[in-house]
Parts: sequence; C-alpha cells; structure tokens
Amino acid sequence: MTTRRSYDRVAARYASELSGELAGKPLDRALLGVVAELADGPVLDVGCGPGHVAAYLADRVPVVGVDLSPQMCAHASVPVCAGDMTALPFRSHSVSALVCLYAVIHLDVAGRAAAYAEFARVLRPGGHALVAFHVRDAETEAGQAKTLTEWWGNEVDLTFRFLDPGVETQALAEAGLTVTARLDRVPDPRAEHPSDRCYLLARAAKASGSGS
Repeated sequence: MTTRRSYDRVAARYASELSGELAGKPLDRALLGVVAELADGPVLDVGCGPGHVAAYLADRVPVVGVDLSPQMCAHASVPVCAGDMTALPFRSHSVSALVCLYAVIHLDVAGRAAAYAEFARVLRPGGHALVAFHVRDAETEAGQAKTLTEWWGNEVDLTFRFLDPGVETQALAEAGLTVTARLDRVPDPRAEHPSDRCYLLARAAKASGSGS
C-alpha cells in the first residue's frame, strides 16, 4: 500500500519534527481534554503516527494507538500496534472513546465510510469519537485533493483530501455516530500547515434502555 510505504519512509523524520506539535496547538489540547473527561475507559488513537497524541492522553486516561505504518509505531512511547483503520484490530465495543486526527484525509469516500463504521463498531454504546481533518488551504477547496510525491528528500505517494464538514457529518451519521459538537478554526502558520481545519465530536448510540 502506497500510504503505508510512504509513511514508513518518513517515520523517523516525522517523529523528530512533529512529536512536539501539540505544544503549539492549544485548541487540540483542549479538545483532547474533553475526550479524556468524557471517557470512562480506554481510549483509542486511530492513525496515531509516532504516538504523540496518545502519549498526551496517557497522562489522563488509559490509551492505545493504532497506525498503518509499522515504522511510525516503532517511535511511540505508549502501547500501539500496526493496523488499518478500515479493519481495526480491536474487539467490538472495547473502547470508551477514540480520536482520529488528520488521518481519514488519506481515504476516499468508500474508505472513510468503512473507517467510520469501524469507529462505531469498536466504541462502547454512548462512546465518543473526535475526528479532525483539513477543510481548505490557499490552493485546495473542500472536496478536492493534492498529492505529495517528495517529503524530506524521500519519494512518497500520499494523497491529502480536503473534506467538507457537512459531508463528513452525514457519513458519520450513516455509520451510527451522531455529531454532537463541531469546531472550525483557522491555522497557526507557526505550528502547522496553513489550512482551515474542522473537528467533529460524535457519539455512538446508547444501549437500548439506557438512561440520559
């Protein structure tokens, strides 16, 4: 798979450059704090990369990460495993919450639908999912994509999709995840790619007969 091979090639540099990125992202940290507060059990970081988000959460809740790239996983300081988000290697209803930050952008429509269905499967009834993605930048609008063929001197083949929040809200709903909150923000060019971003907090259906 080209995405896996590409991230394997840049894993060491990615970990070096981006493992501390949360220090410059106060809203990301705040939203991760929300997820930690809502969780009543283990949290899954989907598309965890070198595990920096999972490590941040691990100070607050039990956490495990999963990433397509085994080389990315090798840099993590918390429990992680290699796996595909469209076929997560976890039991149904085994996590209380999950986060997926800027990972579904590599999937096409069918792939995202499969991933969202997996999110709903592994979440406990009433569990929460935080999904973040790029919406647009100076060159690319929502619904469009750009391809990267070289990254830090390595040959790669990565497609970055810019997503429409309304479309993703509907796709999550079709998977059984109801969006309960949405945050849109502009970028901080000092800390990240200059793209507008969206965060969707969604909730799995509660078990039949459960209270409010």
